[in-house]
Amino acid sequence: MATPAASAPRWTRLEHDERREQILACARRLFSERHFAAVSTAQIACEAGVTRGLVHHYFGAKRALYLEVVREMVRVRPIPEEVAAGTPRERVDLAIDRWLTMVERNRGTWLAALGAEGFGRDADVEAILAEARETAAAWLIAGVGLERPGGAPDAVRAAVHAFAGMAEAASREWLEHNRLSRAQAHDLLTGTLLTLIHDLLPRLEGST
Repeated sequence: MATPAASAPRWTRLEHDERREQILACARRLFSERHFAAVSTAQIACEAGVTRGLVHHYFGAKRALYLEVVREMVRVRPIPEEVAAGTPRERVDLAIDRWLTMVERNRGTWLAALGAEGFGRDADVEAILAEARETAAAWLIAGVGLERPGGAPDAVRAAVHAFAGMAEAASREWLEHNRLSRAQAHDLLTGTLLTLIHDLLPRLEGST
């Protein structure tokens, strides 16, 4: 009786984007569990079920893959339409919840990106974070109707960036120092952002 033909390696059946996402997902998990220096390209390839050459083909060197993991981690994702049409509280509640989920799932990578737990700040990572902060600030300012043809007032933009700094600090109080629970971090950030939107930002705009 003839034996069935051997199955082709799984990686041969995946499309380009699927394979890339699989490698990225494995790298995301490993970098979140261990520091950058403790993760090798061979380990990432093994987890993804591919060769090291294929990892290099898609991402180049390990550092380039790491930076892509950070970039993907902080990418601002649009709120679903059904929530975007809801109340400001509903939109803020979901936005904060999704952000907390992101930093929790990527705890190690997130804290390392912030220079927490004894790791120094990385200039390339900081540039990625700065770009993400700008994108999030623009999204928030436009969402509350304060974007203007010449750009939002400096005081408004400064207030939004100050909130981003507070959110990052709150994430460290929760994930690194355990002085806040997730629920407490959520309440703190939601309440602060709602106050910023309804009270402080309009006053800041009016004072310019």
